[in-house]
Amino acid sequence: MAVMKKKTDKNITSVTHAKRLLRFLSKNKKKISSLLILTHDYPDPDALASAYALNFLVEKCYGISSRIVYSGVIGRTENRWMMNILKIPAHRLRPSDFKRYKNVALVDSQPEFENNAFPRYEHATIVIDQHASKGEKPNADFVAIDTECGATCVILAQALLLKRVEIPVRIATALAYGILSDTLNLYRASRHDVVDTYLGVLHSCDMRALARIQNPVRPRTFFMTLRKALQDAMMKRRLIVSHLGFVKNPDLVSQVADFLLTNKGINWSVCTGRYNGKIYVSLRAASPNAEAGEVLRDIFESKDEAGGRGTVAGGSFHIGLGAIEELWKEEEQALIQRLTKRLRIPAKGQFYFPFR
Repeated sequence: MAVMKKKTDKNITSVTHAKRLLRFLSKNKKKISSLLILTHDYPDPDALASAYALNFLVEKCYGISSRIVYSGVIGRTENRWMMNILKIPAHRLRPSDFKRYKNVALVDSQPEFENNAFPRYEHATIVIDQHASKGEKPNADFVAIDTECGATCVILAQALLLKRVEIPVRIATALAYGILSDTLNLYRASRHDVVDTYLGVLHSCDMRALARIQNPVRPRTFFMTLRKALQDAMMKRRLIVSHLGFVKNPDLVSQVADFLLTNKGINWSVCTGRYNGKIYVSLRAASPNAEAGEVLRDIFESKDEAGGRGTVAGGSFHIGLGAIEELWKEEEQALIQRLTKRLRIPAKGQFYFPFR
């Protein structure tokens, strides 16, 4: 199923969506307590900040009890530090949560997406996201999707600013980091309201905590993974590729893809990693006009398993926990072959190892 591409209404901003959210919560606050706030499986700073802000908004302003959950792991060092330093009350999803909570809010994801644990074909209460929908409008009572807002947490930050409540320092810091992280330090901020929102929460931030989150102390395993990534990296024309093999968490894949793109003269970087029976793929582009998400969906057999926008894309596809080594390698090689064809890199010539 193809991702819907809609014309952007220049008059619709994060403020518009925030006002709609506040009206919905005000009207339905008695009906939707308690509320389960669900992020995607491997929450990033934007997802964590969005959940944290929604949790505060519904409890502080509307008396709605809530619980933040995710079903995967928080593997990236910066994300773990963000959780710990800002004391974000996010919990691993329990099997009983969907039975206990009849109302579910999805942030930075949607019911139809493959990257969350929400039961397929169930009805959600709230969906707030920055990613384009697949097919029809998400199955939810309230939907706010803004593909131009840069980060989902921009919508939640605007809601808090509109309520004129004192935003706690930890939540303001989370929102600032979420916006910076997803907009490449505002480089991808294409609308004035995104920058305005960031400035609106910045004065309430703990700048020392923000600096600590952005510059964490990394474990030895990170550097071992980085060494393998460089040693096995292959280059052809302006494309660089690295297969990490089995990884302890899939966030390493996106980190390596980000790092490899900084190599001088590179236009595209792609990294893969094997985790829990799947191949995780991260694709990065140097050009701000690149459609990385479109490229990655084109080379996946199932387009629903990949997504992204601008310079960033990611996805995963199933291989099997008991798959033999030959099958893993065959799928990784086939993926790169499809990518080089999609990027129109001539078949003539071989990949080489630039760091050996």
